[in-house]
Amino acid sequence: MRRVPADNGFGIRMKRSLKAAKSAMVSANTYDEWKAAAVAHDRLTGMDEWRAEDFSPDYDYRLIKSRLAEIRKLRRENDPMGLAFMLNEGLHGNLANMANPALYMHAQFGTKQLLTDYLREVSEALNYLCDCDSEAFPYDQKIKFFQRTGRSFGRSALMLSGGATLGMFHLGVIKGLFEQGLLPRVISGSSAGSIIAAVVGTHTDEELVQMFDPEYLTLQAWRGLGVWGALKERAIMDGRQLSECIRDNVGDFTFEEAFERTGRIINITVSPADPHQQGRILNYLTSPNVLVRRASLASCAIPGVFPAVELEGKNIQGEVVPYMPGRRWVDGTIEADLPMLRLARMHNVNHYIVSQTNPHVVPFLTEKEQLRETGLLPFAKDMVTTHSRNTLKLARRHMGPNVVSNLIGKVHAITDQKYSGDINIFPKQTPAKLLRMLSNPTPDDIQNYIVEGERATWPKVERIHNSTMLSRTFDTCLLRLKHRTYGDEQLKQESKKVVQLLNRRRRS
Repeated sequence: MRRVPADNGFGIRMKRSLKAAKSAMVSANTYDEWKAAAVAHDRLTGMDEWRAEDFSPDYDYRLIKSRLAEIRKLRRENDPMGLAFMLNEGLHGNLANMANPALYMHAQFGTKQLLTDYLREVSEALNYLCDCDSEAFPYDQKIKFFQRTGRSFGRSALMLSGGATLGMFHLGVIKGLFEQGLLPRVISGSSAGSIIAAVVGTHTDEELVQMFDPEYLTLQAWRGLGVWGALKERAIMDGRQLSECIRDNVGDFTFEEAFERTGRIINITVSPADPHQQGRILNYLTSPNVLVRRASLASCAIPGVFPAVELEGKNIQGEVVPYMPGRRWVDGTIEADLPMLRLARMHNVNHYIVSQTNPHVVPFLTEKEQLRETGLLPFAKDMVTTHSRNTLKLARRHMGPNVVSNLIGKVHAITDQKYSGDINIFPKQTPAKLLRMLSNPTPDDIQNYIVEGERATWPKVERIHNSTMLSRTFDTCLLRLKHRTYGDEQLKQESKKVVQLLNRRRRS
């Protein structure tokens, strides 16, 4: 029999199509464009079939499938008490290992359809329980269920790292999340990240849209002092220039005023410039009367680059006065670039989305940074890191209070931190960017940072949507219940703000 030569045309066309899809993802100008290209890539590689299939060794698909069927059954039978009991006993963010990062490293877009269907069904079940009017599920039990279960489930926070001018990347991350209705209410910022957190936390939704215009923000923060000025201030940059820059963008709001204005819970970390002090996290709970702009200024005061800062706040008459007079504060990155434990304690946060731009951290982050590495090289790296931290800790303990010990303490604080979260978004670093990180960005620079931040965020959007879906549902349900209980104008406004923030584009 005559052999038919293999037709390589299909393989060539496939490679071209895959290359075109990848190129379209890289150059996309909107999330919808990126999503269309990612879905096309998954279709070409067969990942759409992977999503449709329930099985995966990365999670317990049988448990998810059985719970999904039971929830649907209880809703069909209109059994709110049975539904509440079932959700209460098994509602947490990593049921059946469904938060496993590996589940989002196969397809370009999303994960198993079973997981998406399950989360959507639980969200609809919570809305059903919130809005149903049934004697079998009285109002007092409803309130208790949502308060207790919502507290147990927790919420997400967005954390913005330091990074000097590189922190403009955070603007793109904020834009990418905001446009998809996924911007968390709880936001923390340190150093450069504190400026972005301050701007976001003091601007309403309507005002926030303008922030993404490169011409809107005033970002002329860097001005050298010269030799004599540097000797006098013990810093090479003019703190007054940075102060004016932050004030122009943030205004004179206190943390409490910012919260009442926007509904967003902003947190700014500062580190002590003086011995015998501890780093602090400033927000509407710990320091309601402190000026947000002054907290951000202190958080940006890189030792040796900007002078240390005394905080300011408003007194009972609304006058601006020193806060903790005589105490000075510096760069929040030193003590707590990402204050996870304190956010957990104060705001019930147990899920962290990190926008990381620190130049000493980003080179060590990868798309697979959360998967445990094995082998000799990772073992050696962990050994060196652990030994370095322990050496600095011992040196700090035994040297006593002096300038060298204080310096060692700051180095130890920097090396002893965790710089990544549950979901990490970070830029690609280049020598050109690093060389310009202590200079004023042009409007074109800002636009490039925004675009880069957006494009780095889009591949994480579906995972963030799934990871935050239930906490967003709890927030909106609790606000509806509060409004039903009190019904006053203040709660109406609060409900309106937060529903807009959390559910701008509620997905069916």
